[in-house]
Amino acid sequence: MKEVTFTNFSLFDGAQDKIQTQAWMTVDTQTGKITAVGQGTAPAEGESVDLQGQYVMPGLINCHTHICMDPQAGDGGTSANVVATTVRAMVNLHALLRSGVTYIRECGCSYDVDITLRQLQEKGELPQTPDIMPSGRPFSMTGGHGDFPNFGHLVDSPDEMRKAVRQGLKIGAQAVKMMATGGVMTPGDFMDDPQLSVAEMQTAVEEVHHKGKIIAAHAEGNPGIYNAIKAGVDSIEHGFYVNDEEIDMMLAQGTYLTPTLVAAWAIPEWGPGKLPDWEIKKAADAWEDLCRNVAHAWERGVKITLGTDAGTPFNDFSMTPVELELMVEQGAGSFAALQTSCQNSAQLMRIAGDYGTLEVGKQADFLTLQNDPLADVKAVQQADKGVYKAGVQVY
Repeated sequence: MKEVTFTNFSLFDGAQDKIQTQAWMTVDTQTGKITAVGQGTAPAEGESVDLQGQYVMPGLINCHTHICMDPQAGDGGTSANVVATTVRAMVNLHALLRSGVTYIRECGCSYDVDITLRQLQEKGELPQTPDIMPSGRPFSMTGGHGDFPNFGHLVDSPDEMRKAVRQGLKIGAQAVKMMATGGVMTPGDFMDDPQLSVAEMQTAVEEVHHKGKIIAAHAEGNPGIYNAIKAGVDSIEHGFYVNDEEIDMMLAQGTYLTPTLVAAWAIPEWGPGKLPDWEIKKAADAWEDLCRNVAHAWERGVKITLGTDAGTPFNDFSMTPVELELMVEQGAGSFAALQTSCQNSAQLMRIAGDYGTLEVGKQADFLTLQNDPLADVKAVQQADKGVYKAGVQVY
């Protein structure tokens, strides 16, 4: 076993609301796992790397991305062919990694490209990218939010849903995404339009849970949020209009909420004159409601995860640290905001045994920063931050 010890840094390990000064961390270079963590005098044997007084924190886990999409294209760019889509996905993966994201859950990908890329990762043929939990194509009703070219599996009955989900799991989906309501990007529907039925979604949940995988629902308004929770999903994505009855259900069932604040913020911020007026109005009208309702769910104890919906308009793949800033602006402390990644995203994705915190036995995926992220979460936005995967610097 060959080990390297990182020395001379201040550690935020993701588990404790404190900075550990004069820290050191030893990593097995063959497995990429942390073998020891401490403070004070570091082990003298073996190779060492001086991190020159920087701050170290866990790599970010973004549990809602769309690596196949183009944030500069109003329709997401899903009409591109499979070659262009794959090249775009690779560019977007590198942008995510450069921003500090070391693991993603994809939430809908054209041509099932994410599944293929994950299979290449498992063979060691896709270096220097975030780990991918792939979903393949999302599941949508005909004419629903997800009925884009080359994108959604279109299902219109429980039986159609069962067969399509089974096929997705067969080819390698590790998570499933379905559309319970309309959304911002589709012109023919609204956030409060229910789409997939409870019966259709319950069928998907049953099949996914039979395989020990997780399932998410795009659900922005009501009654779609209620329908998705009733169906038994593991996470609600967006949840703009989540109410107390639904919060009660989420707390009882352990349902997570991924608010993707930056996706709603970016459209009115950058879209005027570039996007259709109807799309800007949808996002702008919902912004204050989203912030108020998500803050209320958080206060009541719903587990909030870190996800950005990266790939939607003007929501590029560098924005994950901005999501943390928006959380703090809405009243979360820096530690609570960072816990959405270190604890909640990792737990939702069922990878917390290996990822999320910097502790013995876990993967050495970490960032190096000039400033303290607990003092100011904007420290994570540092453009030239160091990014390490399995103890190896990749940026």
